[in-house]
Amino acid sequence: MQSKKVLAVLEDLLFMVKINEAAKRAGMQAEFVKSQQDTLDKAAEQPAVIFLDLNFASIEPLDLIKRLKSDESTKKVNLIGFVSHVQGELKQQAQEAGCNTVLARSAFSQNLPLLLKRNGGAQ
Repeated sequence: MQSKKVLAVLEDLLFMVKINEAAKRAGMQAEFVKSQQDTLDKAAEQPAVIFLDLNFASIEPLDLIKRLKSDESTKKVNLIGFVSHVQGELKQQAQEAGCNTVLARSAFSQNLPLLLKRNGGAQ
């Protein structure tokens, strides 16, 4: 059975509220972490999806992506990053590091219900 947990790596309160509400509507549980080690520990529990704020500089997001995608226990977890639409270079670097999908912040917000549905949420 697929996990019904969403792991979100961010510190933006507005996005926390949006993710939490959308996860509840999709019948999923959102868990929020704010450190690289907590992310690695929780990712080993095989969440349905990991949402990563690529502008969360203190967790070194590109390094975190590489670590998640190089670990046998976490490399298959779908990793969706979001970034300011003007940061094309960071988006490309995240994709090269192994991030499955990278979206502009606005597109991420707009498509959040669909992203959750695709990753194990209620139909």
